[in-house]
Amino acid sequence: MNDVELAVDLLRATPTHENRSEDQLRAWAEIALAYGDELAAGADSGDIRVVEREGGVSERELVLAEHQRGTVVVYTEALRRVEKLARARGWPVTREALRRAAVAHELAHHRLDVRELNRRLGHTALQLGPLRLRGHVAGAEEITAHRFAHHRSGLAVSPLLITTALAGGN
Repeated sequence: MNDVELAVDLLRATPTHENRSEDQLRAWAEIALAYGDELAAGADSGDIRVVEREGGVSERELVLAEHQRGTVVVYTEALRRVEKLARARGWPVTREALRRAAVAHELAHHRLDVRELNRRLGHTALQLGPLRLRGHVAGAEEITAHRFAHHRSGLAVSPLLITTALAGGN
């Protein structure tokens, strides 16, 4: 599967999109991926502080990293879990590449302009005559951040593929 197909699957699995057409989901996936490409091609705006902590794994959640007050916290237990999954799948993924991807993913969330992404997606949440309220496409920010992370990390496989595997898909 390529990133467009993986992104469509991610959107389809998002609760607000179960009745969307395949064409609509594909268009949104392509737009979100292109925005991630564009962000990754841009210049960096300086160094970001990164710290590592044990954890990131609970019964219902796996968190590789999160952005907290100007610092990206990378969770080492979660990294080990994902590295083990990648190894079991035969993917050539190192913990360092996963770490870089996790940091880049958080950086993407910090850099992306949600209003601009929503404008590009063109989703209408409400229309009353000539008045149109632009809507949010749940999951699109994640697709953008995953694509950015793939470009910036040197990860050998798509972060979307890893996310799909973690969710019990492919």
